[in-house]
Amino acid sequence: MTDQSSGSVLVVGGGISGLTAALEAAEVGKDVFLVEKNPYMGGRVAQLNQYFPKLCPPTCGLEIQFKRIRANRNIRMYNMTTVKSVSGSAGNYEVTCVTAPRYVNNNCTCCGDCVDACADERDNDFNFGMNKSKAIYRPHDMAFPAKYVLDKDACSAETLEAIKGACKYDAIDTDMTEEEFTLNVDSVVWATGWTPYDAEKLENLKVNSSKAIITNMQMERLASPNGPTTGKILRPGDDKEPESFGFVQCAGSRDENHLEYCSYICCMATMKQITYIRERYPEAPIYVFYIDLRTPGKYEKFREKIMADENVHFIKGKVADIVAEEDGGVTMIAENAVTGDKVSQKVDLCVLATGMEPAAKAQAAELGLDVDSSGFIVSNPDAGMISCGCAKKAADVVTCAQSSTAAAMKAIQAGR
Repeated sequence: MTDQSSGSVLVVGGGISGLTAALEAAEVGKDVFLVEKNPYMGGRVAQLNQYFPKLCPPTCGLEIQFKRIRANRNIRMYNMTTVKSVSGSAGNYEVTCVTAPRYVNNNCTCCGDCVDACADERDNDFNFGMNKSKAIYRPHDMAFPAKYVLDKDACSAETLEAIKGACKYDAIDTDMTEEEFTLNVDSVVWATGWTPYDAEKLENLKVNSSKAIITNMQMERLASPNGPTTGKILRPGDDKEPESFGFVQCAGSRDENHLEYCSYICCMATMKQITYIRERYPEAPIYVFYIDLRTPGKYEKFREKIMADENVHFIKGKVADIVAEEDGGVTMIAENAVTGDKVSQKVDLCVLATGMEPAAKAQAAELGLDVDSSGFIVSNPDAGMISCGCAKKAADVVTCAQSSTAAAMKAIQAGR
């Protein structure tokens, strides 16, 4: 199948950057194809509890973007879709895309009868495996499009029959297959976003040694009302209410063996997550081990407020080891870079502030994209290849929105 539209733009990635770029291009009259690998739009922002600058929940910004997309006929949206190949030049690109089977068609009304009938479960990847969902599921409460997804591989034959039998709208189609199609576009905006750095690669931090060691994105899900604990910050595994907390800054960042660069948002994310803890545990001691604290511009005042809390202790030093304890807690071991003393601090829950890695890092070379030494996509507006948001560099939501608006302006001029 080939879909063609003169002067059209392809946006790859349906997170906050891709949504912004697609809307900006569509609202000046361009036809836009928006492809996203996940079964829902919203990207990483959808997984957050709150985001800067106003500490809004995801619904605050995404709901408006989704409404604008529904109202704009210039945007054609493809979920569960990836780019297979790109050929051509500015003004005349041919892009081959592949859509994975959802096994649920457009008849779905999200009534939930199929979920009630489903006896099998899967690891909930939206919550980073901290809980289970049924094998047929809606990715999260405000998933857009509002349509279920079937993990066919997680189902027994009996469960598949039960799911199909429970759907009175004939929305379950277990015979769906992968579909390949071609788009002809003038330009491509790469808004492929970021993925959390794999904490398992940080061997000294031993993330698999204890349920008391989690990542900063797992903390976002724990604090979120639609997360695995409905917003209660509990220790995974035993659901204990932690009495003390630790944060390991630059977990993998600014390290020549992992990510050489500063991921920009990690310090602010930790400051924000301290506010989550304070809402639940007003007196709990919190220990933050850091190399440097980077809170640019207006966020300095936010940092000062957090550091004024006498129960939040900042230790300048890199954590060298984390030891699991018999009571379920862990001990963080570091050297205080100011005093030279060795520090051993036991906590009930330890959060690794892992960095941001470009999501398209592995695929970019296969698609012939220019990337820098860290794997971020380098824009080439003259060639009609433009990157934005965290596909371009590690950035916060505000910077991503600005970057995406600029990318849309460059994309609509490609091929002229």
